[in-house]
Formats: sequence, C-alpha cells, structure tokens
Amino acid sequence: MTYELAIGDRTYSSWSLRGWLLFDPFNIPVRVCSARMYSPEFKALLADFAPARLVPAMKTPAGDVVYETLAMAETLAETHPDTDFWPQEPAARAFARSISAEMHSGFGALRSACTMNLRCAFQGFQPDVAVLADLARIEFLWSLARDRFGASGPWLFGDWSVADVFFAPVATRIATYQLPVGKLAQTYVAAHLGHPSLRRWRALGVAENYIQPGYDLDLPELPWPGPALLTAKPIAAGPSENAICPYSGRPVTDFLELDGRVFGFCNPTCRDKTVADPMAWPAFVKIYQK
Repeated sequence: MTYELAIGDRTYSSWSLRGWLLFDPFNIPVRVCSARMYSPEFKALLADFAPARLVPAMKTPAGDVVYETLAMAETLAETHPDTDFWPQEPAARAFARSISAEMHSGFGALRSACTMNLRCAFQGFQPDVAVLADLARIEFLWSLARDRFGASGPWLFGDWSVADVFFAPVATRIATYQLPVGKLAQTYVAAHLGHPSLRRWRALGVAENYIQPGYDLDLPELPWPGPALLTAKPIAAGPSENAICPYSGRPVTDFLELDGRVFGFCNPTCRDKTVADPMAWPAFVKIYQK
C-alpha cells in the first residue's frame, strides 16, 4: 500500500497544492484522490479521510490519517529520514520551520484578497494596504532566508525544502495578480513557476477544464506567466507515432498534434494534461525528443 492524498481543485486549492508538493518533488509515490470543492463528492471524499475536515489529508501506508500540512510534513520527514524535507544545518532548519509555521497561520489579507488561481493572470489588480503589508513581510522573510542560507541554489535554503512547499502558492499569487515585489522575490517566483512539479500540477488543473465560480476577478486576463509552452492541440484521430500511451503503456485511443506530429494516449486526461504543458511530462518528452 502506498500513501493516499485527498485534494480539491488543482487550479484553485492552495492547500491541496502544498500537499502535492510534499510528495512529487521528493519522489514519494502517492495515489491522489480528488473531488470538486463545494460539491457532495467533496464531502464524501473527506468522509473517507475522517477526522480531517479540509484538504489536503493523507493516509499513510499503514492506513493512518494525517491532516494539516505541517503535520503531514513532519510525519513524512520522520518516516523518510533519508529524504531532506528540511535543511540539514540546525539554524537553517529552525528558521525554515519558523517561516513555514508563519505561512501556515498568517498572511490572511493576501489569502483573502488574492485566492490562488492558476488559470491565468489578471491585469490591473490593486492591492490594499493590508495586502502590501503581507507582501513586505514575505519579502523580508524570503530575503533573510536567501541571504543567510540560500547560497547553494535557487530556493529559500538553497535546496528545495518544506519551506518552499509552503510558499509555493504565495509565489503563484504574486504571478496571478501581478503583485509588486522586488527583484529577489521575482526571481524566486519564477523558480516556482518553472518547477516541474508545479508545472505538472497546473497542467492537470488545465486538463480538468473547470472554472470554479467566484474565483475569477472582473479584470482583463493575461496569459499564465510561467515558462513558454509548446503549442499542442487535441485531434480526433490518429495514426500516431507511438502505439502505446507514454504514461500507462496501454494502447492509444486519444490523440494530439504538436509541430505537425501526432502522438497518442490511452485516455482524454493523459492527452489533455500533455496538451496543457507538453514539456512538463518526462515520459512524453522522451518520445517527443526521439
């Protein structure tokens, strides 16, 4: 038995994203169980992860339910001691835990005014004084972490850690709402938008093709500001260059076109997540770059 992870809408659920980022970047296998937020199916999903009341929640291989992302992070760190969830140096680890806990409980103005939305960016959003104060505090924490501990890589403590997991949705908010931040923060946001795990998460959300009511602002929309995407499109029929799906190994039934070439997949989801971001999926890149 592997881990199970309960999540909501990938495009909108910031805490669900944190749950995913506690697994995928650390190469820990997990079976994802998802349901549309605010739906009867969502309540049924949570009932299977009782006593959790919100997502994300996880079941361990032993069947124990762990909820709240800090508890999930610590449980995974204890269970996988050879995986560097936290920085190894004690002072860095203490600071990483501190700012992760602050993120877990704070920054309410930013969260309320700028709900996570990975569908697009919005032009013309005007943050109020409280949001700007949250941004100033976040930039201070990011600068302190980078200056003291981040010399070895692009993340807050050099290498990817739980602290980056917790601030990933903040990075997406800065991108979605075009929030005013300095160069260091802009560079850190760009690193998140280019992270393979976040790209795959977003592509799966795009493939779901669902707009959650109340999450879009009445502002002009801009393209998603992440890495430039290859332009793929779904098509009705093959033949395709590949006879089996790059993900499942099953015979192909659904097709896309990219650069005048046709590739096949075993179901619409495999096709659509690839259309959304072809280069986010190593198994597809392998056949594309043959």
